[in-house]
Order: sequence, then structure tokens, then C-alpha cells
Amino acid sequence: MTLLTVRTVTETRLTASATDEAQRLRATLLEAWASGGVAGLRKGAEARLDRSDRPQSVVLVSARDGVTLAGNVGAWPPNVTPGPPATIELFRIRRDRPESMRVIGTVLPDGTRLLTGHVIEGERAFVGAMEMAMVAAMLVALVLAGLAGWVAAQIIARRLRRTVDTVAAVAGGDLDRRVPLEGGGDAFEDLGRSVNAMLDRIASLVGELKMATDALAHDLRSPLTRLRATLERALAAADSEDARVAVLRGMEEGERLLSMLDTALRITRAEAGIGRDAFTSTDLTELLADLADLFEPLAEDRGLAIAVTPSAAVIATVHREMIGQAVSNLVDNALKYGAGTIRLSIEDEGGGVAIIVRDDGPGIPADRRVAALQRFGRLDPSRHESGAGLGLSLVAAVARLHGGTIELADNHPGLIVRLTVPR
Repeated sequence: MTLLTVRTVTETRLTASATDEAQRLRATLLEAWASGGVAGLRKGAEARLDRSDRPQSVVLVSARDGVTLAGNVGAWPPNVTPGPPATIELFRIRRDRPESMRVIGTVLPDGTRLLTGHVIEGERAFVGAMEMAMVAAMLVALVLAGLAGWVAAQIIARRLRRTVDTVAAVAGGDLDRRVPLEGGGDAFEDLGRSVNAMLDRIASLVGELKMATDALAHDLRSPLTRLRATLERALAAADSEDARVAVLRGMEEGERLLSMLDTALRITRAEAGIGRDAFTSTDLTELLADLADLFEPLAEDRGLAIAVTPSAAVIATVHREMIGQAVSNLVDNALKYGAGTIRLSIEDEGGGVAIIVRDDGPGIPADRRVAALQRFGRLDPSRHESGAGLGLSLVAAVARLHGGTIELADNHPGLIVRLTVPR
């Protein structure tokens, strides 16, 4: 836009200046004609062309029949009509190339024609050179601006990379990681200090949560254990079948309550990121086979079967106990609510590993799967079974602890649960 504006203004001024020169020359030669006729006009034209201080002048005097009487142009240009000024390209005598010029055509009363003008070839070349220089300058400016922007972006990215890496490390479980500070007073240092303060607060809260959950587990397990001991003594002292049945139901409920407490605490600790320090290299194929052997008798009692799809050893760095508990929950759910054969398999996905549990039961409707993953989320068909609705919640918490995902899908019929964890 700037270049177009400069070009327009320059062309306008150049044309106006050349037009003024042509009009002044025309006025001078018309005075010569008025005082001396055609002879005076010829003499004035020749005198003008002999002046070394007017090398850009254009003059042509031609008779009514077109014969050239004087001037430095061989013949009247066909594209020039008497009247308004025009810009044309024309050869001057003893010139080997055409030149741009601003000319005015005039017809005198006796039919003689007069052409006056001013060559603007040099000025146009100067304008062209100036345009090229401006274009080059703009290109250089754009390159320098782009380079400056790239350098600024690299500096900003480098300064932000420390914060991004720290946040990623903390999200991965390294709660001791902090943004390294250089001691400056700019916005990046302020951001780093604010992030470090936030991480200190988070680490403090996680520590308090760990202490609280440990204390809660200890405080609640003790009375529940005493309650079980009391019920066992009551069972031994019961003198009727109804009393023994009632005591046994109380013991079952106590066990169920203790299991719910343990599972809820596991979920809370997993969601707080507690346990990442216990990650070890684990053969998930072997773990899956061990769990299948463990649940096989229970499956036979329920008239079901467990099958493990053979695969090569798949090694991943995980919390072995929590992964085992998560898969056990999935198999237990399949035994409770599934049907047919429960199939366990592992798929290597390059950067991650998927542990898959399939069953042939009724499955879970798509619109209820989110609720099934929530704490105490139990679907109506499962109300006849024992449980607190924490099994899938624990699996989801274990997946998040490992930076993985859990996905529920349709097995047509049945349910597919896909627990994916990074290697």
C-alpha cells in the first residue's frame, strides 16, 4: 500500500512537471509565430533545440500537408490529437530507442501543426529505480522483522520451556520438581516463582492428604477389626441357628465395609498421585496369566470360563499391585455381571499397552458408561450383587495414576473394558 501511494504521488508530480514544461515551450513558440509567422515559428523551434540547457525538449513544426518544417521528431505521431496533453513513447531524431515524453498538440489558424513536449524517460527510470529500492528495502525489512520475530519466539519458548517441563514432570508424578529461576525480575521469573509457590502448596496438600488417609485407615480399621472379633465371639456363643445367621450377616457387612474403606482410600491415594514412586518394570503378560489362574476356580463355580489370549512378554513400568487390583476388579465385575467366556488379552500399541477384558453379558448402555466410572456408580441390574460401585472407579483412578485411560465399549454382546497405560 505504501509503495502504491508513493508511486501514484511520484507519477502525478512527474506528469504535472512535464506538462508545465510542454505548456511553457508551447507558449514561447506561439509568441514566435505571432510575431514572425511560420518563419518565426521555425526559427524559434530551431533556437530552442540548439539550447544545451533544454536537452529534454520535444518540438515538431509541420505544414498543413504534413511536411516537417522544423523539430527533433521525424513525423507527427498518429496517436496525438490537438488539445489535451498526452504521454507517449516516441523516437527523437538521432536517438536509437523510443523515449517516454509528455506532449501537447496544437493546430494554428493557417493549418500549421505544432507539437511541444518534455522527455520524462530519465525521471521514469529514476522512479523505477526508487521503486526497486523501496521493494528491496521492504523485503529486507520483512526478512529482518521475521528474523526478529523468530528470535523473540525462540527466547520466549526457551524461557517458557522450563515452566512447561516442570509442569509436565509434576503431572507425571514428580512433585519435588520446581521451575529453575535465574534471579531476574521479568515476567518469566514472576511466572516461575508463582508456579513454584503453587507447586509447594500442592505438595503440602498431597502430604497432608497422605497423612490423613493413613490416619483414617488406621483409625477405622481398628474398630472394624474389634467389631469382627466381637462378632466372632458372639458367633461362638450363639445358641440358635437364627442367631448364628444374624451374626454371620453382621460379619459379612463388616467385611464389606472394610473392603469399601480400603477401596475408597486406594482411589483417593491414586487420584492424588501417591504411589508413583513404587512403579517397577512388570511383565503384564505374566501378571494377566496369574490373575486368570487365581479367578479360574471362581469362574468354574459360576459356570463361566476364563481364557487368556497368548502373547509375547509385554514389559511396562507400572505399579504392579495397583494394576493387578484394577484388572482383578474388571475380572470380578465380568464374573458377577457377564456371561459365557471372559477373555483377557494384551495389545502392544507402541507407546502404550492395552489390557482388555471382554465378556458376553448384557454389557453397559452407552448412556450409562460415564456413571459406571463414577464413585458408588451402580447400575440398576447390578443391585442384586454385593458391592459398593467402586470397582470401575478404582480402575479409572489407576489409569489416571499411570497417565493412561479406561474405555468401555460394546462387545456385541457383552462389554469390552480397555485399560491403556503408557510403557
